This record gives sequence, structure tokens and C-alpha cells, in this order.
Amino acid sequence: MRIFIADDNELVRRGVIGLLAPRTNWQICGEAKDGAEALQKARELLPDLILLDISMPGLDGLEVARRLRQQVCTSKILIMSQHDATRMLPRAVEAGANACVDKSRLSEDLLPAIDRIADARDAQ
Repeated sequence: MRIFIADDNELVRRGVIGLLAPRTNWQICGEAKDGAEALQKARELLPDLILLDISMPGLDGLEVARRLRQQVCTSKILIMSQHDATRMLPRAVEAGANACVDKSRLSEDLLPAIDRIADARDAQ
């Protein structure tokens, strides 16, 4: 699975890459540090999964997700938020995301969330 990471914090991006590294069948195909860059690169790279920070300079993750969905982007989208993921999930889904995880729980929740998204994609 080709994964694209968009987060304005370099340390978060490095941490996410570290969490994903043991999965040899997952490849990081690109990174972005703001919403506009995320939108442009996601269109170019066409990843299987986009990990989007909800709070980025310029366009936030929800707006990026909305625009990608309007452009018939088939990538799965997982929102990473500093806010409670269960409360954020309805807004994320409305914007076109497939899942939402709380950044404070990335080490526990990120891989299982990606597995669920991948399983759902494979079942289609």
C-alpha cells in the first residue's frame, strides 16, 4: 500500500514513518507540510492512503479531504487530530475521510485503523 503523509509538524511525520516502517508492504510515497502542498501532491502521486493532519496552515485536513473527494480521488483518507477522534469522526466522514485517529494515541490506534481501511479496500 502506498501511503502519503500530510502534517505540518516534521516530528509527527517522522514519528508516523517510524510507526509504519515495520510493515514492509507499506511504502511512504510522499509527504506534505501544509494543506495546499497536500492537495497538489496527493493529486500527482495518487496514493492508496492519505494520512491528513486536521490542523495545517492554509487548508486544513477536512478541507483537503473535501476537495479530494470532489475531484473523484479514490485514495482512502485517514484524519489525524489532536481533538477527540470519536467527536471528530462525524465531521471527518462528512468531509470524505474513512477514519479518524487521535494524535495522542497514534502509537496504539494508527496501525489498527490503517488495517481496517486496507481490509475494507481489499474487500471491494
